[in-house]
Amino acid sequence: GREDFLVAPCNQGAVSWIDRWPGWPAPALILQGPSASGKTHLAAVWKNTADAAWVDAGLLCERDANDLAGLSGHIVVDHFDPWIGDLQAETTLFHLYNTMKDRGTTLLITMRTAPGQIAFTLPDLSSRLRAAPLAAIDVPDDTVLAALLVKLFADRQLQVGADIVSYVLPRMERSFSAAHDLVDRA
Repeated sequence: GREDFLVAPCNQGAVSWIDRWPGWPAPALILQGPSASGKTHLAAVWKNTADAAWVDAGLLCERDANDLAGLSGHIVVDHFDPWIGDLQAETTLFHLYNTMKDRGTTLLITMRTAPGQIAFTLPDLSSRLRAAPLAAIDVPDDTVLAALLVKLFADRQLQVGADIVSYVLPRMERSFSAAHDLVDRA
């Protein structure tokens, strides 16, 4: 839920975009950030707010755009990156984008890489996604990593003191996924 999402300077812009809905200036929003940064969590918050359907990006190869658009008025396409370069997935997303635009509904797409940095197979999809607003989650600072570590340990009913976090923090990779991995290993 929203109450479990840690809002910090590195993700405040993305949270603001989610809060701005339904006043998005385009039919799609790209929610972009590093692995384990909370994209899926934030997309789930929007899904609940918008009463949207959840579409794992792999379904873009299994179902057509009209079928997917019929799931709900609004759609989340989660984790599109692995399907970049797959002509069928890109074509389905292109048609889904156009369908949502024609219906006046919205599409939220989560990705690790910003569309401007990707070589899409389908130029028309590339132009649409590059024109969509980008809600980026940046790399975390030490304050965010410390709070994330405490939260991740607490989610597992493990209490860690400030001394543990102070010890671990300067010795770990500075990323969301490294924090998740560290807690998993511990």
